[in-house]
Amino acid sequence: MYDSADEAISSPRGEMRLVEDLGTGLVRNAAFRPELMVYDTSYQNEQAVSPSFQRHLQDVARIIVDTMGRHELVEVGCGKAFFLEKLLGEGVDITGFDPAYEGDNPRVRREYFQPGSGIEAKGLILRHVLEHIPDPVAFLEQLKQANGGQGKIYIEVPCFDWICERRAWFDIFYEHVNYFRLSDFHRIFGKVISSGRVFGGQYLFVVAELNSLRKPVIDEKDRARIPQDFTRKLDALDTADREPAVIWGGASKGVIFSLLRTRAGLPVKAVIDINPAKQGKYLPITGLPVCAPEDVLADLSPGSNIYVMNRNYLEEIKRMSNNAYTYIEVDHD
Repeated sequence: MYDSADEAISSPRGEMRLVEDLGTGLVRNAAFRPELMVYDTSYQNEQAVSPSFQRHLQDVARIIVDTMGRHELVEVGCGKAFFLEKLLGEGVDITGFDPAYEGDNPRVRREYFQPGSGIEAKGLILRHVLEHIPDPVAFLEQLKQANGGQGKIYIEVPCFDWICERRAWFDIFYEHVNYFRLSDFHRIFGKVISSGRVFGGQYLFVVAELNSLRKPVIDEKDRARIPQDFTRKLDALDTADREPAVIWGGASKGVIFSLLRTRAGLPVKAVIDINPAKQGKYLPITGLPVCAPEDVLADLSPGSNIYVMNRNYLEEIKRMSNNAYTYIEVDHD
């Protein structure tokens, strides 16, 4: 997120070229340049302001406690520590590691979890970190060594199968170097304790034994494939409603959707997000401002179209807007 429209419009750009590694079978952006990515205070990806996302975090907490217990846990890359605080509040013994942490909780250490950290946990938690790491298996090996070669690990990442099933072209973006399928983790780990999809199928999770980590080998019977009509919704934008669009969701989905809609010659009237840290900021490249709901809805005619970027939030969006508009689920298949 940017403080001015000019700064946003001149933001860094990168190429996307997804490939399947013919050795490991993992999908990655082969054109990724790490020097273009800077994770600082302007990077806003906190979703926990949403009640729907808080329910998801409750589901995740239950999985973690059921599979790894309540004692001697570590969250790697805990960010702003919302989830860590939640677990602490439920009586879980947990320590967080994140060099970019800005809070004052003594249970969070502003450093990387690595050999020499002085902690060997019974369970590591890795939520929405691995998709950002250029060499994910090497990173997992580092975590394994940092934890004495033992313990369990909970991993949560976006689900590439869901992206393909939904033809969610707006879910392909630069911050995510890797695009995982559930079967990938069954090849990365020899012993998987639990796995599945969460958050309406958008995310996948796995709980595995760290000592069973191995280099994955491609399964020729389980090749990664993007559907032939993957961009059909993008192509359909040319015939979409040509009235200036209102987009609800200023996260990565909204950034990509508004960018490609603008490139298609279809105007965007406003972008709404309930995260106060995003309001008054500007989206990259388009320079579109992000607004609070009340600032847009006050002048929006009843029945107008609102493009909802994530259907998981549809019901709360309807409640917040008095169900007075026409809601278009962008990720509806």
